[in-house]
Amino acid sequence: MSQMATMAVSRRFGAEYAVREVAMAVEPGEVVGLLGANGAGKTTLIRLALGLLRPTAGTVTLFGSPPSRDTRRRLGYVPQSLGLYEDLTVAENLAFAARAFGHRVVAARLDPEIRASARVLVRDLSLGLRRRVAFAAALAHDPELLVLDEPTSGVEPLARARLWETVRAGAERGAGVLATTHHMSEASECDRLVVMVSGRVVASGSAAAIMGGMQTVVVTAVRWEDAFAALDDRGLPVALVGRRLRIPDRPAADVDAALRGAEVEARLEVVPATFEEAFVALARQKVA
Repeated sequence: MSQMATMAVSRRFGAEYAVREVAMAVEPGEVVGLLGANGAGKTTLIRLALGLLRPTAGTVTLFGSPPSRDTRRRLGYVPQSLGLYEDLTVAENLAFAARAFGHRVVAARLDPEIRASARVLVRDLSLGLRRRVAFAAALAHDPELLVLDEPTSGVEPLARARLWETVRAGAERGAGVLATTHHMSEASECDRLVVMVSGRVVASGSAAAIMGGMQTVVVTAVRWEDAFAALDDRGLPVALVGRRLRIPDRPAADVDAALRGAEVEARLEVVPATFEEAFVALARQKVA
């Protein structure tokens, strides 16, 4: 099967690059997670992929062609703003979205809670349910490629899990998925990750490949405040988790030397880094 979306693009606003020399692709049945902090360039890349923005340099291809009305018919898109009309009911929103693509709403395929809210104005729904309605609208025409921009932003964990179940179900039917997020915890929901920092791709692959065996030094001290101050004074990337300190991507010898130099007694343990720690380390290297 051919790639559903390919990009090799840059986009500049004035003198500043929002996206710089980014190359990536989405395969059928694949969930690609586009990760990065706010301002990393994720939404700009999504808009380039959809043809809503023109690249300053490079090209975007959808289903073998440049973005167009024909390719748009094969896409399902959920923007950050959800793209719903708040002064219309759930049923009216879904009917409008379906008819725009020449389809009709199949009630039996809708979530029971969405069916029960059919006559409710969208503005009166909880954020979690609004997002599920936006998903339903985007999926009504059985798109081959699903593009999601921060699809779980502001949603509590259980609702996030339900939304990702919907994403995974679409991929299992063969749809490609490109989803942006700044939730590091959602990395495990993706088949492949693309990490962006300051408009560039700094890592790509599975979570395990991106972490690359990175380790973290865990420090336990009677007075964590003294240990924190000693490590921070040495410029080490220290974080407090509970009453323990975590220092990712630094040799244990450097941590031990900093503590000994400040005459702080502590116990050190080397453990695997978390994905979030690996992401922060990548971002720090890029900024440096």
